[in-house]
Amino acid sequence: MTKDELKRKIGKRIVELRLEKGWSQSDLARACEKDRQAIEKLENGKVNPTLYSLLEISKALEVPLKKLVEF
Repeated sequence: MTKDELKRKIGKRIVELRLEKGWSQSDLARACEKDRQAIEKLENGKVNPTLYSLLEISKALEVPLKKLVEF
């Protein structure tokens, strides 16, 4: 798996988990104290998320961190 493929898969997983909660990108951004554009870039695989960013997102979505990388 390439770096770009991994970024896209993580982004897609974040979208899936966010939608399961019925949240918009803005809702997730507020919950993890990021701006909506940062969430959009993560979900579209445009940026390489840090482990800490993934931890913040997992806490906001109330899922274990490993759920973000289960694909």
